[in-house]
Amino acid sequence: MSLTLQIEKEFVQNSDRVKSVDVHPTKPWILTSLHSGSVCVWNYQTQKIEKSFKVTESPVRAAKFIVRENWIVVGSDDAFIRVYDWETMEVIQEFKAHEDYIRGLAVHPSLPYVLSSSDDKLIKIWDWEKGWVCTQVFEGHDHYVMQVAFNPKDLNTFASASLDGTIKIWNVDSPDPKFTLDAHSKGINCIDYFISGDELYLISGSDDYTAKIWSYQSKSCVQTLEGHAHNVTAVCVHPELPIIITCSEDETVRLWNRASYRLENTLNSDLQRVWTVGYIKNSKQVVFGCDNGTIMVKITSSKGSDSAN
Repeated sequence: MSLTLQIEKEFVQNSDRVKSVDVHPTKPWILTSLHSGSVCVWNYQTQKIEKSFKVTESPVRAAKFIVRENWIVVGSDDAFIRVYDWETMEVIQEFKAHEDYIRGLAVHPSLPYVLSSSDDKLIKIWDWEKGWVCTQVFEGHDHYVMQVAFNPKDLNTFASASLDGTIKIWNVDSPDPKFTLDAHSKGINCIDYFISGDELYLISGSDDYTAKIWSYQSKSCVQTLEGHAHNVTAVCVHPELPIIITCSEDETVRLWNRASYRLENTLNSDLQRVWTVGYIKNSKQVVFGCDNGTIMVKITSSKGSDSAN
């Protein structure tokens, strides 16, 4: 059996290059950070800008909602983390966090922690209840650390992806990695966890043009997703739909069957290279950030025979 996937573009917003997207869990907001140094919040229901402001003159590669505090946290190429009050856009906190570009941020789901990863090869954890003090530095990667993600089954651990070709798993209270996966032949741009059945998996995307699925328990690769014609920049396993989403500098998004790993559909972005992906909870809507703006699509699936696709 194959999946028949209908993809409907619902919202296209042209802008400067979008380096990250984050979707608010309860409000109709998409947070985008731009290579031009600005941050925008789009309302995808009204299709209008809610907020837009200049952060810095250098690219902003990561921005996240800290929902329970009504904040936005931003990391940029000037190596600063800045925290903004959502209502007033006032800067709550601003500090130099690294010695090089900040590539990734991750907000802990329950504790007052933000992880940051950087081209200085370090990961740091910041405690906002202690005045944004750095409580741990994680050292071990040999190249830029592109993304970090908390483990949904054990929130005291997280994964990191680096251009050194490895994935490392860490405890939040230990400076040394728990284990390392020699994952790709080239640099890794993105990493995420997902749960299938009761099993925990990782998905990684690389400059070797592939994405790989990893069993967390056996620490082994269970599938390689091949087909992109350029670097894989973002990956996502959709919680509501039976699909895996991969994005690439080849200007496409590919949708893979989560059960069989078969390629089911390819979306041409029409906005050049695709850099980032986010999904809207409890919906079939997915958001992509590209060279020339943001796209929101609605993906619906139905199972059919192999000939139907």
